[in-house]
Formats: sequence, C-alpha cells, structure tokens
Amino acid sequence: MDLTQLRIIRELAERGSLSAVAAALFVTPSAVSQQLSALQNEVGVALTQKNGRAIGLTDAGRALAAAAVDVSLAMSTAESSVNLYLHDENQSVSIAALHSAGLTYFAPLLRRLISTDGPTLRCTDEDVAQAEFPLLVADYDIVVAHRLPDSPAWPSSVTVTPLVYEPLDIALAVDHPLARFTELTPAQLVSENWISVHDGFPLTGALNRIGSAAGAPLNITHRINEFYVAASIVASGYAVSLMPRYTGAPEAHSGIVLRPVAGIEIGRHIDILTRPETRLRASVSRVIAELTALATENL
Repeated sequence: MDLTQLRIIRELAERGSLSAVAAALFVTPSAVSQQLSALQNEVGVALTQKNGRAIGLTDAGRALAAAAVDVSLAMSTAESSVNLYLHDENQSVSIAALHSAGLTYFAPLLRRLISTDGPTLRCTDEDVAQAEFPLLVADYDIVVAHRLPDSPAWPSSVTVTPLVYEPLDIALAVDHPLARFTELTPAQLVSENWISVHDGFPLTGALNRIGSAAGAPLNITHRINEFYVAASIVASGYAVSLMPRYTGAPEAHSGIVLRPVAGIEIGRHIDILTRPETRLRASVSRVIAELTALATENL
C-alpha cells in the first residue's frame, strides 16, 4: 500500500462517497475506485461494501482508515522535522578537503563561523585520487576537491560549486640557476630532477603536459603528495616541483621561489562537491558562502 491509497480510504471514511473523494483529490471517481481495488487486493480483505447505490467501508476498511490518520500524522511530523532541519543555520557541518586547501581555508573559515555564531564545523583532510573525491560526499556534507581542466568532469550525481581556478607554478630553490628567470620554458625544465605526486592524483597530468611541450618525458625521481614535504626537497636544490600559487605557496624565507611556465597554461580547478539534497541545508549553504568569499579574498 502507498500513501495515496491510504489517503483515499481515509477521505472515503470522512467524506462518505467516491464522488466527494474524487472532487477533493481532483481526480475522477473511476481513478479513486481503481486505487481502492488495488489496495483491497493487496491487503487481501474486503475494505468497501455497497450500501444501496453508495459505497461504504467495512470494519476492516474503517480500521485501515483510522490507521491512515496515524500515518498522515507521522508523515506531517517527519516533513516538519525535515523542514526545520533544512532551515536551521546552526546545524553542524562536516567538511573534507585536500591537504593544501585544508591548510589554506580551514583555520580562517573556522574563525569566520565562530565570530558570526555560524554552524559548528567538523574538519577532515582527505588525500585521495581524483576519481575518489565524489565518493566522499557520502561521508561528508562538503568536499573540497581538485581536478585539472582537461580531466573528466565531476559526475552528475554530485552538485558542484566552483571555488577557484589556481595556476600551478614551478617551485625552485632560490639559488637554483633557473631562479633568475621570470618564467620558464618546458625546454629549460626537461633535464631537471622532478618531484611528482602518486599516480591517479591530478597533478600527474600537468607534469605530462610539460614533458609533451618539451618533446621528452620529465625525469621523475621522487613521488610525494604533500606539498610541504616536497618543498623541503626543493629548498635543498635536489629537485624541482609543481606547486599551487594560492593554496600551497611557500612562505617567506622558505628558500623557494615560484616561476610560471611559459607558453602553456597549467592549473587546477578547486571545487566544492556535495550531494544535491545536502546542498539544500541552510547550514551547508552558509558554510559554502563563507568558503567562497574566503577563497575570493585569497586570490
């Protein structure tokens, strides 16, 4: 049995005729009769009986109609609870982000929300391959993910809010011979020792673009996902690496400089992923709005 059938038998108990029920529900008497027949076949007991030319309810029909009132009340209570939940800006929000985005945004986002009595935020960092980011929306309200422009788009099962497009620059030691140039060509970079991320992670494709433009594969000597670990090797002068311009930029006096690549555009999209229904919650929308404003200010 479904809610429509239960509503029909309740309406019949209260209104007394098929025509009155049909008028109330804006359907035909024939449609009402079909629904009652389907319900009666499902429960396996007579629910209606003829009283002359009219149709009334049997004892079983009246019992089911009374139960339908309880079902309707429960549904209304559930809908009301969901409505309050969706519109409550103080509901806690869980957020997961790739390391560099978490490092850049978590602390100032918490500061904004606390100072404005916003929702409680629960933060987690997640270092996963690009294909796994959409799966995280089952565990977190908000997922901050990244992908390269020419990589597959996020699946239609998630709602995507663009956060920022971030250029990727070449990180060099300050005393590296190439550090004197304001920008670097792929040909200048092809003979360097490189730090790459692990296979399946977005920056791999960006390094492949540099090698393709140079006409030879890059010499990958280290595979490190965490930018700050990579930075320690870059600062030593033993290798170069790609680093994000906004969320992973080296601090002053780090011994590292960033240089853009000439002739080709290298960058990544940082996006906010959510389940469609999660995006409807007021507290989630509030956090997304604050995060978007924060990202814009950091450009």
